[in-house]
Amino acid sequence: MPAALIGDFNVMPTDLDVYKPERWLDDALFRPEVREAFHGLVAQGWTDALRKLHPDERIYTFWDYFRNAWGRDAGLRIDHLLLSPWLAPRLKRAGVDREVRGWPKASDHAPVWVEMTNAAPKPRKARTDGGKSNG
Repeated sequence: MPAALIGDFNVMPTDLDVYKPERWLDDALFRPEVREAFHGLVAQGWTDALRKLHPDERIYTFWDYFRNAWGRDAGLRIDHLLLSPWLAPRLKRAGVDREVRGWPKASDHAPVWVEMTNAAPKPRKARTDGGKSNG
């Protein structure tokens, strides 16, 4: 079934999702059991759209109003785009409109978005050689 879980999950799943992870070890957003719960959700078959397309990038969706977090790029990725197995193959692009966070009187969260293709990927043809290569 096509479904997406999108929103503020209040969890930073990996070290790439937080500025200076060592400062967040005892915070509820970074606790091992919270991160494990998020990873358990993904293990059920959900695809983390941002991580799928940007596996090694530091991506933030939230910058606190305090201590010039926006100006220092001291952010967190706590807003997530999880796609069901039906939607995941249709993933085309996903991102964060960071610049919006810098607007006057902006939210402390930047908009996250996902772009999908209309058509499902073409199924692969079944192999007739029993999975053996002729090469």
